[in-house]
Amino acid sequence: MSTNEKIGFIGLGLLGLPMATNLQQAGYSLVVYNRTASKAEALVARGAEEATTPVEAVQRGGLTISILWNDAVLEKTVTSDGFLEKLGPGGIHLSMATIQPETARRMAKLHADYGCTFVEATIFGRPEAAAARELYIPVAGPQAAKEKVWPLLEAMGGKGLFDFGEEIGAANVVKLIGNYLIFSAAQSMQEGLALAEKSGVDPKAVVQMLTTTLFSAPIYQSYGKRIAEKSAATGQSPIPLKDIGLFKTCAAKLEMPTPIADLLDVLLKKEAGLV
Repeated sequence: MSTNEKIGFIGLGLLGLPMATNLQQAGYSLVVYNRTASKAEALVARGAEEATTPVEAVQRGGLTISILWNDAVLEKTVTSDGFLEKLGPGGIHLSMATIQPETARRMAKLHADYGCTFVEATIFGRPEAAAARELYIPVAGPQAAKEKVWPLLEAMGGKGLFDFGEEIGAANVVKLIGNYLIFSAAQSMQEGLALAEKSGVDPKAVVQMLTTTLFSAPIYQSYGKRIAEKSAATGQSPIPLKDIGLFKTCAAKLEMPTPIADLLDVLLKKEAGLV
């Protein structure tokens, strides 16, 4: 896809803004929309066009990217008057939201009814990783459409792109599994480091030893450091509870038990003061 073609970009949240900024810095022309308009100011100052509605950001027969909060927001955006009609034949909607695989498949069918294509590309990485172009992104959708969006995914900050085939829903399954494992590890580290602190053992020293030997994985290293420095806790963000809920719902539809996810859901709700 040529950098001369305009790209619609809907959703300038914690990940959306640095990813849109990366695209702009790579030379792509953007038409951006965010519910809180002030988040678009920096992009507009550097030449992006600002849309006042999501539909205004949609590029007819071209590419529109969205990074939205959940299934309901994505569905509302896609089914709003004019979105799919404007995207139209040949258009590609690259959805980067974490949603139910079933929702993604439903969205793909809706797009196909209008001659356009839905591609899912979910995101592993925090905002600072997006800014540093160190994201890991599983992708699923029709091959021709994936080939068109691949360079843009790299430009947005994709350090590692992983093709999970043409079956829509696959990338979101990967995302739900990954987040489940991340939040499980974070909860375990919170408990383990709390034990260290109450026992008079330096949590930072524990993290240093364990994450350079037995648990030398990026998640243990990054979350362990943040938890030891008391700069992170799984319950401080609404994302873990939302995504564990998605994991449980997906598993329930497959009649699969989730005892660990069930416990994690209860613990997260307690931390959020919901039970």
